[in-house]
Amino acid sequence: MQAHWVRRFTHSKLLVLNIAVILVALSCLYPRASQAEMDDSFAQLRQLAQLAEYIAVDYVEAVRDGRVTNEGEYREMLEFSQLIVTNISAIQKKPAKADDLAAQASALQYAIQKKQDTATIRQMSGNLRGSLLALIPQSSLPDRLLPRASVKQLFENQCASCHGVSGGGDGVLAAQLTPAPTDFSDKERALNRSLLGLYDAISRGIDETAMPAFDQLSEQERWSLAFYVGSLAFQSGSPVPGEVSNVTLQQLVNHNPAQLAADHPEVTLQAVESLRANPEPLFEVSADPLKITRNQLLLAQAAHQRGDYQAAQTLAVSAYLDGFELIENSLDTQDKALRQMLEADMMAMRQLFKQPQPAGVVEAAMSQTLAQLDDADRLLSESTLSNATLFGASLVILLREGLEALLVVIAMVTVLVRTGRKDGLRYVHLGWVAALLAGVATWAAAQSLISISGASREVMEGVAALLAVLVLLYVGIWMHSKTHAAQWQAYIQQHINTHLTSGTLWGLALLAFIVVYREVFETVLFYQALLTQAVSTQYPSVIGGFALGVGLLVLLAWVLARYSVKLPIAKFFSITTYLLLALAFILMGKAVSALQEAALIGITPLPVSFEIDWIGVKSSWQGILAQLSVLLVFMLATGSRKKASCATSRTSDFENPGVAPSKPD
Repeated sequence: MQAHWVRRFTHSKLLVLNIAVILVALSCLYPRASQAEMDDSFAQLRQLAQLAEYIAVDYVEAVRDGRVTNEGEYREMLEFSQLIVTNISAIQKKPAKADDLAAQASALQYAIQKKQDTATIRQMSGNLRGSLLALIPQSSLPDRLLPRASVKQLFENQCASCHGVSGGGDGVLAAQLTPAPTDFSDKERALNRSLLGLYDAISRGIDETAMPAFDQLSEQERWSLAFYVGSLAFQSGSPVPGEVSNVTLQQLVNHNPAQLAADHPEVTLQAVESLRANPEPLFEVSADPLKITRNQLLLAQAAHQRGDYQAAQTLAVSAYLDGFELIENSLDTQDKALRQMLEADMMAMRQLFKQPQPAGVVEAAMSQTLAQLDDADRLLSESTLSNATLFGASLVILLREGLEALLVVIAMVTVLVRTGRKDGLRYVHLGWVAALLAGVATWAAAQSLISISGASREVMEGVAALLAVLVLLYVGIWMHSKTHAAQWQAYIQQHINTHLTSGTLWGLALLAFIVVYREVFETVLFYQALLTQAVSTQYPSVIGGFALGVGLLVLLAWVLARYSVKLPIAKFFSITTYLLLALAFILMGKAVSALQEAALIGITPLPVSFEIDWIGVKSSWQGILAQLSVLLVFMLATGSRKKASCATSRTSDFENPGVAPSKPD
């Protein structure tokens, strides 16, 4: 019997592991397989945009007043323009406006051949580059840059040998290179060079030059270098007051300063230059969850208008997960109905962006959603003045995210105590303590080392929840089988020491880790978003709510631990069984919801819209059916066990007629 139990437990763990591997693999492969061909075309268009900008910047060194002043530079301009024409013709997956691109490229090539003036070439190159970028999904921008001192050291280590310590193009190797390295302190050149162009040059290198690709650097390091070298030609200083709000980070990255000032009359060139010298205010603005939501929705609408439905849906998913989701708890404390309407509307927007829509449908939905976002923004701006609101939101976040993990950990601890295996407690404690540390460490890494998108976060949380459901179901079914055992205490004394092997105890540690880790990481993100809505003098209110939440969770843990050990063993196992079933039911709902938000599972709404957050119930067929499947599996498993137990009991009574029949507790 012992060997049989261990084999079943081991088999279950292997099954859980296999399912986890399959889910993670699918989550990684699903978007890539469908996007591979499209991404290749986007990469080609991005490289052509880089070449067009290179022509706009360097043409002035090749031709002046209709005469060639530098034969090598002029030959390079001819080669690059021919390369653009050839590559546009060779793109296998033609964009919707391929003919217009080809015409622009041919016109630019002809103008270079005719040695037209620099202003004309820059205008034509800029128009071509703009047309190319309009066909490409917006770049994924960094959440923050590395500290300037760190970037300066990175520049000196990687770039100074060619470009010079101060970026003047006078490094020790500069004299040996043709063409010469870029002088980043040249203001005229910098006014016509975008940060995106600098990033692409750093990431991919420049063909036919000595500029290599620095793909060994992280994305954040490459973006930080691009912003650093893009600032060297401009005097540092604070942005011009009142004008920063009119420029987005995406605009600053995509357009050179001259273009940006020309296309936006409300923004002076001085303001753009100061932003290139000191872009930090834009990163502070981009951290506002509601601004992220608006920007991503507008980008999604633009992608839908140009027929790029995959990019539109991806951006719509990002609008919810990277923006709106982070302020849901805060908005709930102010206007739950508004939060529910916004959530439903944003899910509906995602469905609209999947395919072409009749004229005006997307525009009407966007108008309604943006108006609701404005209402939420006003509401949350007003709530910044309310310490009670921040306190309440902080308390709700911790209780909501911590309760599930607490109940699972307490159940495992109590089982070990009741079965006389207190030596196993250290495994459970190791699991949840490691989860606390890992959750905070993952969040810290996401802030400075890596970028974890909202979709990736939801996939991680969804897979973790599914793993927890499987383990909780298994343990709950096993515990239910012991609630009617007449000789349970004898069973404990005879078998528990052998059944709770090292592998089983490590399994308990893994379960504690899984259920706590997903809650810790999500909790930290919610608190980070909450703090962005408070001024520094209100931080004590947030801390107070957190402290009260910790106190309530500790009190609940003490009550559960104290009174659960006093219950009769069969009653304890019965209660714990249904507690684990309830947790599995809740986590299944949250798992499906997370994977739906990450666009890995479809959303088919029920005829009636409703949600019950505390038990993970939402009005979609996928979520309801998944949660009902948990109940069905439990009923089938416990029903079959009950029949087997009754059959065993009858056999035992027949073989031992002198023994009174056992009765269930």
